[in-house]
Amino acid sequence: MSRIVRCALIQAGNPLGPDKSLKDIKQAMIDKHLKLIDRAAKEKAQILCLQELFYGPYFCAEQDRKWYDLTERIPDGPTTKMMQKIAAKHKMAMVVPIYEEEMTGLYFNTAAVIDADGKYLGKYRKHHIPHVHPGFWEKFYFTPGDLGYPVFQTKYARVGVYICYDRHFPEGARILGLNGAEIVFNPSATVAGLSEYLWELEQPAHAAANGYFVGAINRVGTEKPWNIGEFYGKSYFCNPRGKIIAQASRDKDEVLVHDIDLDLIQEVRNTWQFFRDRRPETYGTITQQSGAPARSAAAD
Repeated sequence: MSRIVRCALIQAGNPLGPDKSLKDIKQAMIDKHLKLIDRAAKEKAQILCLQELFYGPYFCAEQDRKWYDLTERIPDGPTTKMMQKIAAKHKMAMVVPIYEEEMTGLYFNTAAVIDADGKYLGKYRKHHIPHVHPGFWEKFYFTPGDLGYPVFQTKYARVGVYICYDRHFPEGARILGLNGAEIVFNPSATVAGLSEYLWELEQPAHAAANGYFVGAINRVGTEKPWNIGEFYGKSYFCNPRGKIIAQASRDKDEVLVHDIDLDLIQEVRNTWQFFRDRRPETYGTITQQSGAPARSAAAD
């Protein structure tokens, strides 16, 4: 019998500008998402993932210390606690991206993972932190993740998380596969422009190379007064063959719900034996910052 799991992704625009209080901005986004989560529950979603930094704008478009006040502890902060109750209510496992405070002055871009009974399973901290022009000043806000690439056994599937800019790096995507992920969720905030064509290229490639499903989420709309571009949505699921099997719109709030058949993972891996045929003993150069040491003249 097939292992069918109904999964959901939520993409949404920010309803308030940064001229409002942080409290109002956060509450408006949470209120919006609670309605969208209810919609996913009505469609009987079993696993749900929200977008990167879901309860605020993409504030990394500027460098301003005021945004530090959006941080919360995980799992003891109010958003994690609230989502635990919602997960239990709907019998829905959830991936909830939160701006995390580990201690004063030590902040991470994190996703909490909650099981369908409301149990907190753990968290993933974004490893790869961009700091590029224009408007992705993340090193001002986030410390690189230090918890490895965990996989979480939910009631319905083994779930891994990879956040936004992480998707440009195949190494962690491979580790998630080796750690047993069946579905990898990538909550993101990315705008139209140079990397848009990669949106439908890199993550299907990760899915094909590692034989798992990917759920990729992106927010929508523009966020004033910042001028970094349009968040273009297009959230999607792709299967272990690297094929996009469901995709949301470009420019509107949306709950994307789709059934995925986890048995396809075994079928694909039994055909493409990428894990069997790996040669990890030859990959040492990957762990060096600048590649293999230069060969000396003496060695010649």
